[in-house]
Amino acid sequence: MCDCLQISKSGFYDWHGRVPSKRAAANVTLLAQIEAAHLKSDATYGMPRIRAELADQGVVASRKRIATVMRLSHIRGVSRRRSYVVTTTRDKRQRPAPDLVKRQFVATDINQLWVADMTYVPTWAGFLYLAVVTDVYSRKVVGWAFGVNMTADLVIAALNMALLTRKPESVIHHSDQGSQYTSVAFGKRCKEMGVRPSMGTVGDAYDNAMAESFFATLECELIDRRSWKTHTEARLAIFTWIEAWYNPHRRHSSLGQISPINFERLNSIAC
Repeated sequence: MCDCLQISKSGFYDWHGRVPSKRAAANVTLLAQIEAAHLKSDATYGMPRIRAELADQGVVASRKRIATVMRLSHIRGVSRRRSYVVTTTRDKRQRPAPDLVKRQFVATDINQLWVADMTYVPTWAGFLYLAVVTDVYSRKVVGWAFGVNMTADLVIAALNMALLTRKPESVIHHSDQGSQYTSVAFGKRCKEMGVRPSMGTVGDAYDNAMAESFFATLECELIDRRSWKTHTEARLAIFTWIEAWYNPHRRHSSLGQISPINFERLNSIAC
């Protein structure tokens, strides 16, 4: 072997008996910490979020060093590549609400601006539909509802949950122009509760980009990686993902790599 690699025998035995360097030993410890953070995220975190997770534990390491250790150990996060979308149909008999947002998804406090949308979840028993309401300020999902049909009742149920948990005074509710959101029943509920409906243009995902972004994350990190036999199994998995992971723990780059609940808590303390 030494002849083949053109090295001396003494050099080989020197390498074989050499104690690992401090850097190599430190990288072994760092790898264990990276693996634990990666496992905690259900193998979804890439380098930036893992670095933030380690920093909260008091582990200081550069982006390049963490990236190198992850690459050499074949540890990688998941990529958001949305494979399917739910297509909403506009009811031309209903008048859409004006666009009060105009792609400016900015809020300085909770309950100023909510975005809403729906998607479908494939199961062996057929599609399950999910409607959500997200607070733009913290990216927290404040309302959600499941249904076997895309009806106005589904989006009203998600809105009702948001109203119950947040109790806003004059919040803007932004969505697309799907028939569920332009329905008389949904408009009536918004008027009853002092909610200001807002809708983007037809067929333009950028007009509701933040809601689309949430579903892209959900699909990438959960739906595309799981298979459910029944609607009940899918409901439980998504409920757990939202309430036990996404809201309290999942880090967001737009929030300084902290979770929605922690972002609200830290900013309420600061105020």
